[in-house]
Amino acid sequence: QEQLVESGGGLVQPGGSLRLTCTASGFTFKSVYMSWVRQAPGKGPEWISDINPTNYARYADSVEDRFSISRDNDQNTLYLQLRSLKPEDTGTYFCVRARKSTLQTMAGQLDALWGQGTQVTVSS
Repeated sequence: QEQLVESGGGLVQPGGSLRLTCTASGFTFKSVYMSWVRQAPGKGPEWISDINPTNYARYADSVEDRFSISRDNDQNTLYLQLRSLKPEDTGTYFCVRARKSTLQTMAGQLDALWGQGTQVTVSS
């Protein structure tokens, strides 16, 4: 069974940091693009980063220089390091087996494999 399980979310003050973890199982993790997508309350999903099998990473402008994506192909694990967090970073963060271009269409979003999400709340 193909599965993605996120962890590491929580409540953090503005300016703080968190590290999110996504553990993959049931497929060949090392061969696929992986993304992080977040969804703020009342808003649609927002792609924020992806990483290819050889560790080439891309970021949305809103998180560039603050967030860092990485992967451990031996451990089938994807990470997202969040730094200098802002209240507008609040939302549910999803690990997704897909690249940015795939997630730009509804069909692509429906086709992708998603984790259950982990909540990040940035508040004082």
